[in-house]
Amino acid sequence: MIPVSCLCYFLSLLIAHFIAQPLTELAQKTRAYREGDKSIVFEPTGALYEVDQLSEDFRELNHAYEAKLDELSKVQDRQDSFVSDVAHEFRTPLTAISGNAELMLDPDMPQSTREHFCEIILSESERLKKLTNSLLALQHAKEGVPAAALKRLDIAPVAQEVVEMLEPIAQDKNVTLSVEGAAPDILGNTDRLKQAIINLVDNAIRHVEEGGHVRVLLSGVNNQAIVAVKDDGCGIEDDPSLLFKRFYRSDASRARNSGGAGLGLAIVKEIVESFDGMVTAFNAPEGGAVFVMAFPAL
Repeated sequence: MIPVSCLCYFLSLLIAHFIAQPLTELAQKTRAYREGDKSIVFEPTGALYEVDQLSEDFRELNHAYEAKLDELSKVQDRQDSFVSDVAHEFRTPLTAISGNAELMLDPDMPQSTREHFCEIILSESERLKKLTNSLLALQHAKEGVPAAALKRLDIAPVAQEVVEMLEPIAQDKNVTLSVEGAAPDILGNTDRLKQAIINLVDNAIRHVEEGGHVRVLLSGVNNQAIVAVKDDGCGIEDDPSLLFKRFYRSDASRARNSGGAGLGLAIVKEIVESFDGMVTAFNAPEGGAVFVMAFPAL
């Protein structure tokens, strides 16, 4: 009887050790990971199915956690970059306003010089206003459109309205605007679509030579509604994918002189993607730039 009891006792110790050992190792790994050792790997040992399953769960949890940390890090980097960009964009006009206002304190300054400084202050104030409005528009575009606000849209009337609205600006440069073709209806928001087309047409007007032509080309291809804005300007000199980044300018001085804040195309991208579409840009073989918005057709 005693030998049997001893055998049972030793078997129970063996079984307990067999169960406890992998659990202890798993607990040690978990503790080390919690304390900051990111080299820990949760891999099944084959010792016990339940423990292996628990290790697998920890491994998947670890991967999800690391992915979330990486995502948060990228979000933080984008936020830091955005704040830095905004600060940089605001610094120049604010410096100009402050500097010229200080110079105007000179009581002996000639009236003509004082008026010149006033013009600079007004110009930079207007640039600040445009930049602020563009930032607000970008934020609204990033927020997207509630599903309830989306409806069936006929693109042609919206494009025609944009052309008529921007006609006076185009006439100042003797630029011809036109809308050509037809596109299938899409699911979207009229105001947002209008803003996207305005930004593309306005961008084209600002970057074509006097006497140029800007065309809004509508079409339907492969169950997509296409809105292409084509100009006969000098084309795109840099990587087209960079054009849709915030504050990006291929020619900073030219963009500033033409009133650009470097946000118009970023706003277009946010709007188009909120409609489940995509936007691209390229140089036309015959010259000039083409910006294409593609939306799922109804």
